[in-house]
Amino acid sequence: MKIGLLSDTHGYLHPAVKKHLNKVDEIWHAGDIGTIKLLRDLEAIAPVRAVYGNIDDTMMRQQLAENLTFSINNFKVHMTHIGGYPGRYASGIRQKLHETKPNLFISGHSHILKVQSDPKFGLLHINPGAAGLQGFHQVCTLVRFHITNKIENLEVIEFPKKRS
Repeated sequence: MKIGLLSDTHGYLHPAVKKHLNKVDEIWHAGDIGTIKLLRDLEAIAPVRAVYGNIDDTMMRQQLAENLTFSINNFKVHMTHIGGYPGRYASGIRQKLHETKPNLFISGHSHILKVQSDPKFGLLHINPGAAGLQGFHQVCTLVRFHITNKIENLEVIEFPKKRS
């Protein structure tokens, strides 16, 4: 299964996102989506799994969860918006990781792309950076990969941070 992973769109769907996600099986969004319209636009590309972020409004929070745990081919994923990083997890995340025991932990929020293993929890952590225009990041990013019983063919995609 081919996955497109992004975060922190803040209500702007960059044309490059559509281009790079047009052949994925699912889109995963790690929060700060910004608008229901943007969520619907992503759903027009591929099925979406998403969590809400700190900028998402009440309507978004009623439709999405703060934390999402699911499995694909016995590969367990836990996704939240504010998660921190291995060794510096946000409050409550260590407990969630102990409870869910994921192979992959996804978070957004920082606008900093990171792919990092966590040997303590036996997982891979991915923060896809930011795909929107809001924030200090200098370039927009997203991540694509395949999931079988592991992550394969992981690609980091960068595109200019400018309105097209």
